[in-house]
Order: sequence, then structure tokens, then C-alpha cells
Amino acid sequence: MFVFLAVLACGQRMDHGGSVGAYAYGDHRSGVPNWELDEELPHDKFTFARVIFTSTSSWSWRRIDRWTIDYPESDLNFSFRLQQMTAMKVDPDGVLLELTDPKLFDYPFIYMVEPGFLLFSEAEVKALRTYLLNGGFLMVDDFWGEDEWENFRLEIKRVFPEKEAIEITLDHEIFNTVFPLKKTLDKLPQIPNVGQAIQGRRQGITWERWDAQEPHYRIIKDDLDRIMVMICHNTDLGDGWEEEARNHWYFREFSEKKAYPLGINIIFYAMTH
Repeated sequence: MFVFLAVLACGQRMDHGGSVGAYAYGDHRSGVPNWELDEELPHDKFTFARVIFTSTSSWSWRRIDRWTIDYPESDLNFSFRLQQMTAMKVDPDGVLLELTDPKLFDYPFIYMVEPGFLLFSEAEVKALRTYLLNGGFLMVDDFWGEDEWENFRLEIKRVFPEKEAIEITLDHEIFNTVFPLKKTLDKLPQIPNVGQAIQGRRQGITWERWDAQEPHYRIIKDDLDRIMVMICHNTDLGDGWEEEARNHWYFREFSEKKAYPLGINIIFYAMTH
């Protein structure tokens, strides 16, 4: 179904503030260095694909759809860092996709954010199951607390009623595919938003809710033992990407050490297994 050209990490150190982390919709390239794709191989590239979905609740007082959280900054910043830090060719322009879009099958990796109030339609359940069983990979990120986990668990159970999400530890290969996080971290990474990180810095508090103190990373496998779904719960990689330029300490502590290395590891694992 999908073709992937293997690449190697370059092992560079990131510079703080490579992007400004503040873009207007429709002008999301502002502040981020441009890069060009190979004109002879225009389709030899990785494209960050974000899923559009329905939630039973909008986000906070802004009343915006939850799938839009951190968009477009996180997607663009991550695409830039993936291009910068690896030999992978990355599309500077990501895509937004509904699960029922026929173009879904053109993208081997899809990203879903804030699924704590997710509500799949029957058509989406069928489409997502077909996509994942045919080689696709879903990364789920940025939802907190037991209620949100239970809602997502029930919705993904509609997609795979015969399967259970399996908890993984820092020993798992997905944490060590490119960046050996087991060597650099003493526990599973928890990435908060920049405001919570600064507020809780002295106390070492990195959780955003009282019932979300421990990060959980869970996977769902197909019958051939391939990971189809990577679930990042009680953590927010997307904020680590989006907020990288807001605060120098936050960048060094969360973006550089955790959010970007883990995101790159997940992409490489998804594309090589």
C-alpha cells in the first residue's frame, strides 16, 4: 500500500527559535525557513497529515473545534524539524483530512489531537479500520484525564472491537528508533503546555490535570504484530512542537529533549515497520 525510502538521522543539535511559533491561518509559513523538494522526485516526500473529526464539545471559551488545537504551528514546526534533523524529504505543506476522504490512503501516517470528546460516525469507523489494516498508522496526542481516556477507548473500540490497547514502557523500540530516549530520560516523557510547564517548574509538576499525573503510551497492533495506533495520553507532543519559541527553558527541557525526539522516533518507526 505505502512505499517508504529509508533515511538516516543526522544527529544535529536544534537551535532555539528556528520558527516563531505564531502564524495566521492562510499564512502559516511566516517565520519558518523555507525548504525546497527535489524537483525530479516531487512525490518522494513525507507529508504530515492531520485528521479532521467531530467532537461532542468545543475547546474552552474559544469554542473552536478540538481537531484544530495547535494548528498550524505544531504541524509546520514538526515538519521543519523533521526536514532539518534527518535525511527525510518532508513536504513543507501538511494536509488536513477527513477519515472518509478517498485521499486518506495516500498518506501512511495520520495525526489526531485532542480526541477526549471524539465521536466517530459509522462511515469513519469503517474507513479508519480499513486504512489501518491496510498499512496505515495513526498517532493520537494531547488528551488528559480518565474521562477523556475512557471516551477515546470506547470510540477506538468501535474500530477494533476485537483488540485492546497495550501499555508500553521506555524500553520499547518506538522510544529508541532514532533517538535513544531510554539513555537520556529516566521515565516516560510528559510534555505540558508552556504555561503549565513554567507554573509548575519549581514543584516539578508537568501534568495539566489532577487525574493526569502519569503519562501513558499505548499501542494497538494488527494480527501480524505491526503497530497500527500509537496513543499518547496525559502528554502533549503537539505543544512541544507548537510552543518551541515561546520560552528558551521550555524549548530546551521539553521541545528539544522530548517532543521532537519522540515525534521523530514515532515517524521513523511507523514508516519502517
